[in-house]
Amino acid sequence: MRNIEIKARLKSISSAEPIASGLAGSGPHARLLQVDTYFNVPDGRFKLREEGGIGELIYYRRPDAPGPSRCDYVIVSIGSPAEVKGVLEAALGVRCVVRKHRTVYLYKNVRIHLDEVEGLGWFLEFEAVMPEGSPDGDGESLVRGLMRAFGLERDDLVDCSYCDLLEP
Repeated sequence: MRNIEIKARLKSISSAEPIASGLAGSGPHARLLQVDTYFNVPDGRFKLREEGGIGELIYYRRPDAPGPSRCDYVIVSIGSPAEVKGVLEAALGVRCVVRKHRTVYLYKNVRIHLDEVEGLGWFLEFEAVMPEGSPDGDGESLVRGLMRAFGLERDDLVDCSYCDLLEP
């Protein structure tokens, strides 16, 4: 699977919420508390996401670049996330743990995330989920349009993961 995505620091959550709501045509699709445990891997990023007692393993590769970027990923739902985390921690070692409150809005094929990340502050993410066979340019165009709608500037963009930002 693949997304075209960006991450940006939010200057004002109070300005972003009405824009997201207007684009989605309603209030948020979901409000989530997520804990992402990143593991040491030689390539890409690998994490266990825990949310409300359920878990997902997520492996992804994305260039560290501050603009609409392609992200290739695989997600697998799992039971017993605490047990799986113990096995992965023993086998790979924990790189970082990211805790965030995420508000999700849906617009066309884009997930708009307003994230409050513990220790980092507020962020905005767009993930344009790309249908099989569609060109990346379609997602890039859509994401660039959303960047304009939210008034994002190049200096607002973040070129790495939350885990990277939390590491010393």
